[in-house]
Amino acid sequence: MQNKIAYEQPLNERMRNFLRLEHLFNLINSRSQEASEWDCRTILESLLEINGLLNRSDLKTELIKEMKRHISILISLKNNPGVNENRLNSIYNNMTGLLTELCDNDYHPGILLNDDELITSIKQRTSIPGGTCAFDLPRFHYWLNQSSSNRRKDLIKWMTDLEPIKNSTSIALDMVRNSSHPVSEKAKTGFYQRPLDLSLPCQLIRVFLPTASRYYPEISGGKHRFTIRFMEESTTDLRPVQSKNDINFELHCCIL
Repeated sequence: MQNKIAYEQPLNERMRNFLRLEHLFNLINSRSQEASEWDCRTILESLLEINGLLNRSDLKTELIKEMKRHISILISLKNNPGVNENRLNSIYNNMTGLLTELCDNDYHPGILLNDDELITSIKQRTSIPGGTCAFDLPRFHYWLNQSSSNRRKDLIKWMTDLEPIKNSTSIALDMVRNSSHPVSEKAKTGFYQRPLDLSLPCQLIRVFLPTASRYYPEISGGKHRFTIRFMEESTTDLRPVQSKNDINFELHCCIL
């Protein structure tokens, strides 16, 4: 939305992981345009973080469940006369194609990174502050000083088997975000609380504020309710405080 900042708070672990994946893929996309030596460092760090997420939790299975859930919702909407049939069919075909890729028994996201010796040597040094500098990893230094076309070719290879994860995460989050009906709310003296309907489990809270706003929200949520505290700060070296003003904001409760 133009001239607004979106603040998001996931209300379950699945959404947390999806948002983290989206963040890392966005970081890669932003650095891939130039792909300088320093861009390549950031891209590889992000790829290793994505791989870490995939290794720590069964995100492939979570994405399969999410795709199946959304596909069943799309099927239920097919006979709804108010639905754009072409748009629905396009999303349905996209999701079923991604689900087929995810469900392939031979598909193991991140295997190209795990099986690469250069990536392994970099991964072993990332826990050390400054551990990937030139004298620590001369092989990495050598790779970074190859032609940009050679570096790009390797990066594309390492990212190939992550594409279904990237695309599935993107479409799942789009479905959730677009499921909300925005409402205008007011936080009195910077505080807002709202109960959650257990029959319609909320996946994601989104708060929109003007870019020129002096406030930002701290959102917390559980099974039964969520709260928003609007904070303000004078300078970054001082602790922010909850505002004492009444603050108007736009709220999205994404329940799909």
